[in-house]
Amino acid sequence: MLYNFAKGLFYAYFSIFNKVTVKGAQNIPDSGGVVLCPNHIHWMDPILIAVYTKRKIHFMAKVELFKNNFFAMILKDLAAFPVKRGRPDISAIKTSFNVIKSGEILGIFPEGTRSRSGKLLPAEPGVALISIKTHSPVIPIRITGSYGLFKRLYIYIGKPISYSEFENEKLSVSKISELSQNIMHEISKLG
Repeated sequence: MLYNFAKGLFYAYFSIFNKVTVKGAQNIPDSGGVVLCPNHIHWMDPILIAVYTKRKIHFMAKVELFKNNFFAMILKDLAAFPVKRGRPDISAIKTSFNVIKSGEILGIFPEGTRSRSGKLLPAEPGVALISIKTHSPVIPIRITGSYGLFKRLYIYIGKPISYSEFENEKLSVSKISELSQNIMHEISKLG
């Protein structure tokens, strides 16, 4: 309930204070588990993507945001869940798998953190692995523009990336990293 209320509230906000253009919305399937992978330029990115996506998104969010109990409760009501950055987080990975296996959308910023310069950063290696292990496509998304008042924002949604050919292979760490970097390459081509 809070999710839909917040979505409506921020839709009004973006409608008044930003001009948002969305291209490729048809590339997000209407059902089934999927991994959305947007670039990360601003703290409002997950809100922006949620507002302009029909389906509910379960975003990974840095664990530091969950330290305040009240804020943690709100984040959980907004379908976010914590992830420890910089090292493998088994709990976050299990939650990711459960989200996708439930036929829901998982939102991950493959760069793992915001890009202060706006330039794309390298992907964290585990992003492609989640897609491979859950047999789900990755949808690359590129956000460009400015969140400044009365500025334009663009959301470019790419075609699904399938890693089905790797589902039965034993992959090396370097191969998983290469496949994750491929997601950033696909994001870079959008726009």
